[in-house]
Amino acid sequence: MQSTKTVNKDEIEKFKAMAEEWWDPLGKFKPLHMLNPTRLSYIVDQICVEFDRDNRNKQPFSGLKILDIGCGGGLLTEPMYRLGAEVVGVDAVERNIHVAKIHAEKSGFPIDYKVGTTSSLLEEKEKFDVILNMEVIEHVNEPKLYAEECYKLLNPGGIMICSTINRNMKSFVMLIIGAEYVLKWLPKGTHDWQKFITPDELENIFKEVNFDTVDKKGFVFSPINWDWSISSSDLSVNYVTTNRK
Repeated sequence: MQSTKTVNKDEIEKFKAMAEEWWDPLGKFKPLHMLNPTRLSYIVDQICVEFDRDNRNKQPFSGLKILDIGCGGGLLTEPMYRLGAEVVGVDAVERNIHVAKIHAEKSGFPIDYKVGTTSSLLEEKEKFDVILNMEVIEHVNEPKLYAEECYKLLNPGGIMICSTINRNMKSFVMLIIGAEYVLKWLPKGTHDWQKFITPDELENIFKEVNFDTVDKKGFVFSPINWDWSISSSDLSVNYVTTNRK
């Protein structure tokens, strides 16, 4: 059973309309394809640090169970499998899971994809070493309740890597006006600026549910080089945190 408290039906409808384009690098998810190498670099580094793994190994995540919540078409789920993890990909949009399953089957990846939410996973009593919570929390109805459910899904000592978008005038100009109206990277209305979360707000939410935020970085886009990089100081738009249970 899915929770009606954290799931935002309007947000689900937005992503239903875009589901078939997940694996098209020039389609409606072009911004995620551009950002994905930078996201992956951060994720791999943090998991290796927290679990004392050597990223020079072919499958450094062997023995770890990873949940990709809000997995979409599997852009991060599949790399986690290739790195040796047991992976569960969950999304509230059935069409996203359909696309993810088809792509994984073509690649020969036995990934456990399922339609669901944090609430339905808790009912199944599953536990994970790592939760990837990437660009999801700004789309849910109750961020604190959602964070509590994520906390309960982690094994002791597990980590949640969470990326989201800062709420300020710069993010409004870049992501709403720039990405949706000028560059048309995203359909109009993809983001609700009022639901963006500042780094301080996010850390306070996580602190209230007993997470320990151990790392915080920014994902910075350069319009000159037309690429993304990781910054220790610039969290003004896209940013990511690592949080330990």
